Amino acid sequence: MNRQALTVGVISDTHGLLRPEALDALRGVDQILHAGDVGTPDILTALKAVAPTTAVRGNVDHGVWATALPMTEVVRLGTLDVFMLHDLGALDLDPVAAGFAAVITGHSHQPKAEWTRGVLYLNPGSAGPRRFTLPVTLSILRITGGTIEHQRIDLLG
Repeated sequence: MNRQALTVGVISDTHGLLRPEALDALRGVDQILHAGDVGTPDILTALKAVAPTTAVRGNVDHGVWATALPMTEVVRLGTLDVFMLHDLGALDLDPVAAGFAAVITGHSHQPKAEWTRGVLYLNPGSAGPRRFTLPVTLSILRITGGTIEHQRIDLLG
């Protein structure tokens, strides 16, 4: 079994704002996952300059550029499969039965990570404009073999 570690940046709800702090936090990752509400195509261009990037469409992503983004995506990270969608409320499958190690979402702007029936449900929070008093965050995943660990990164004090 390959035990090489894979580092993945998880970002969401940029709403057209890619903070320098977010780019700094993502430097050196092997891959980036954007869980929707990208806002503008130049966000994806900037992320792809850091690492290969996979994104799903959020409810504010409109226009020709956004139609190229899928509503859901399955991403292989090492030996693990993760399921991405913007709004957890739209999840219409059983991640355990489907064999997913994690479900990555955005939408609520609230960072949250919880394990349910062996599946990590991760919302990295919003890395874009601050909403109310919610923190501005993203997450880093570390995958080694069949294990997945997460770390919340606070972008603003």
